[in-house]
Amino acid sequence: MEAKAQARYVRVTPQKARRVVDLIRGRHASEAVAVLRFAPQAASEPVLKVVESAIANARVKADRASEAFDERSLVVEAAYVDEGPTLKRFRPRAQGRAGRILKRTSHITVVVAPSPERAGAQQQTSTPRRGQ
Repeated sequence: MEAKAQARYVRVTPQKARRVVDLIRGRHASEAVAVLRFAPQAASEPVLKVVESAIANARVKADRASEAFDERSLVVEAAYVDEGPTLKRFRPRAQGRAGRILKRTSHITVVVAPSPERAGAQQQTSTPRRGQ
């Protein structure tokens, strides 16, 4: 059962947030939390909050469905950053001019789901030869 969490209007540029989100996509949720805790980027803090919220949402969903919950089985299935509204500001420049400042915002979305069961994942190491 997948769970989703979203943070909207986060005051970090989408370009910087995508750089952090790319670090965790496809990883186990516990591993993603560990990576984000020690990532030096400022955008890792809001992304960490969204991942922790998605894990908590998965726990609540499992409790409501009376299913067993194992946090170690969760994988970051999808993680993406969309652009939010841009706040436009002006900075005084020389000779009475004004320069434009764009304060960008982001919408951060993380989806966690249990890792796919490995029941059918046993593959043969060698292929049978034809004609023998």
